[in-house]
Amino acid sequence: MTVRERTEQLEHSTLCAFATFSDASAGRLRPEPPCPLRTCFQRDRDRIIHCKAFRRLKQKTQVFLSPEGDHYRTRLTHTLEVAQIARTIARALQLNEDLAEAIALGHDLGHTPFGHAGERALDKLCPGGFRHYDQSVRVVQRLEKEGAGLNLTAEVLDGFAHHTKGQWPLTKEGCVVRYADRIAYINHDIEDAISAGVLRADQLPAEAVELLGNTKSQRITSLIADMVVHGPEIIGFSPVVEQQYKALHSFMYSTVYVDPVAKKEEQKVEKLISELYEYFGLHPEKLPEEYLQVCREDGLDRAVTDYISGMSDEYAIRTFEKIFVPQKWRTP
Repeated sequence: MTVRERTEQLEHSTLCAFATFSDASAGRLRPEPPCPLRTCFQRDRDRIIHCKAFRRLKQKTQVFLSPEGDHYRTRLTHTLEVAQIARTIARALQLNEDLAEAIALGHDLGHTPFGHAGERALDKLCPGGFRHYDQSVRVVQRLEKEGAGLNLTAEVLDGFAHHTKGQWPLTKEGCVVRYADRIAYINHDIEDAISAGVLRADQLPAEAVELLGNTKSQRITSLIADMVVHGPEIIGFSPVVEQQYKALHSFMYSTVYVDPVAKKEEQKVEKLISELYEYFGLHPEKLPEEYLQVCREDGLDRAVTDYISGMSDEYAIRTFEKIFVPQKWRTP
């Protein structure tokens, strides 16, 4: 018996009936020999961590565009927080922790530079629109490894595609990640907003604070504990906790997420991305070779969208400056 087979056997003795078992995976688009050490979901997790798109998350905006402070979240730190929360919930509910972790680590691989401002800009430009969760699937299926993709399991891809809205994931682990994402972003956005001076703790809805806690740690613990008590059959919060979570959510969307201090630079994002989109549409030969291949196979608009959406904040700004800002003359 291999290490992997022992792990798969252990899953059947330790996980609950609602869990997704590794040896029952729907598999990959391209079948592969099993690894002697890792389950299929452990392999997916490792492939995600080692891919280029994952590394680029470190310089992609979460809420505050290219923040200068060291302690503001980026898309990468958000991803790590979601993974930690998802693992905690999955373990407590006796679900497949490896699957939950893999989905969490890759759920935002398709996010644009400049956060949701960048996503909105590309959504206006790309024929058929742009949704970061669909792009996350495309990144791992079509763009990584010079077009070969990561060949992830169907369960992980399903978790990516349905982590935000619309249809719920087919697995309980995918549903856990969807809630972990909600728990993470609302609480770290509150903390970042307080650090940025655009929000005071005493402004938060009083009932939500009384029920969930005064600090980020208390609120995260309360939300996770409520999900665990709620049980694995139907993943979610209890009605009273769901109500207060929604109160926090509505408060943030009516204050911080539209705050002129936090969002004053976002009006520039649409212009930057629009100018880049138009430029590469007119000059496709300027695209890197890997995107020229996408252009030949999937069309120019798709190639330009893939290229821009994969940029980090800093790379997008440098590319814009290189193309549109006059450079200083340097003596040869």
